[in-house]
Amino acid sequence: MKSFEDIRTLLLEQQKEFLQKDLGTQRQRLAEIAMYKDTPFPVVISGLRRAGKSTLLAQIAHTFYPNKEYFFVNFEDERFLSFTVSDFAKLHELLIELFGNKKIFLLDEIQNIEGWERFVSRMITSGYKFYITGSNASLLSKELGTKLTGRYIPVDLFPFSFEEYLRYKNIPIPNITRLTTNERGKLRNAFSKYLKNGGIPQALQYPELPIHKTMYDDILNRDVAARYKITDTKPLRELTFFLLSNISSLISYNKLKELLQLGSVNTVSSYIGYLETSWLLFAINRYAFSVKKQQIANKKIYCIDTGLTKSVAFSFSENKGKFLENIIFLHLRRLHADAIYYYKTTKDTEIDFYLPEKKMFIQASHSMTNQSTRQRETQALVEAMGE
Repeated sequence: MKSFEDIRTLLLEQQKEFLQKDLGTQRQRLAEIAMYKDTPFPVVISGLRRAGKSTLLAQIAHTFYPNKEYFFVNFEDERFLSFTVSDFAKLHELLIELFGNKKIFLLDEIQNIEGWERFVSRMITSGYKFYITGSNASLLSKELGTKLTGRYIPVDLFPFSFEEYLRYKNIPIPNITRLTTNERGKLRNAFSKYLKNGGIPQALQYPELPIHKTMYDDILNRDVAARYKITDTKPLRELTFFLLSNISSLISYNKLKELLQLGSVNTVSSYIGYLETSWLLFAINRYAFSVKKQQIANKKIYCIDTGLTKSVAFSFSENKGKFLENIIFLHLRRLHADAIYYYKTTKDTEIDFYLPEKKMFIQASHSMTNQSTRQRETQALVEAMGE
């Protein structure tokens, strides 16, 4: 670790910046986290880079601990590069020296410190409470699973939902059961923009800057290539570009292997897995009673944000239907529906989503004004429900 003086200066800077941080739009996840405030379990917030995890930490601090009875440390700072797990005791000592003895830790991007879970586990037994953020879902769950099996609260943070987007834009949220013509028009206009621009807070705040493209490069270079030691990034980039250009579509790992000359299906599967743990995209299975059949069937791909997709992928036309389906998928994930599948009937008719736990089928259609479209979509649902 750097000298105590260097770290002391860093901690004072971070504390000052954190106290002055704009609280932004209140996130819906805050109400969920409130339920766990008085439990001993660490709250682990994972999500995409720049999706608002640090801002959510600030909202937690402001809402639950207004008397500032917490420590805040951001491990994303490059001055922590030489920090190791053995330095945590020194860090804690320095935090007490600077800010007094506190029982709450807010730790941002802690995944950068190998072995961090040992420190957290030890401190929990001494009565300390932790709120932790990270941008690699697999890494966080693997490390926590080692030391804290069943003793932590996972919270997934997505870009803004449509409701959060409306709050961000200061658009009143009306009673949807009694919409006036004016309210309906405003909502349609706002949703059209949300569909196109997505819900990444920083990208909405600075639309003139290439935020999406910078995020995209950071994810591929830092969260995937560097972390998984991929030296030749060209195949990874080609695969990612293809997937984001085909969101809400069926893809075959075998065909991707041939099309992009990736060598093996395992390489395709591994790369997509890396992109999933980095929160860039999601792959869902076809529903089947056999796990083997689920694994070998084509997948459907969704992106973490439609605005990011629009900025970095190829599109020869504005496909609102695909974007709407993607947004519905993200909404289902926000509702903690982990078991999300697509469904094929015995007549090979496709249903966009099936939630087996709720026995619920969902079709996504941007417009139902065309009679043949309405008939096709409803007939598919009738077929599925009859099986």
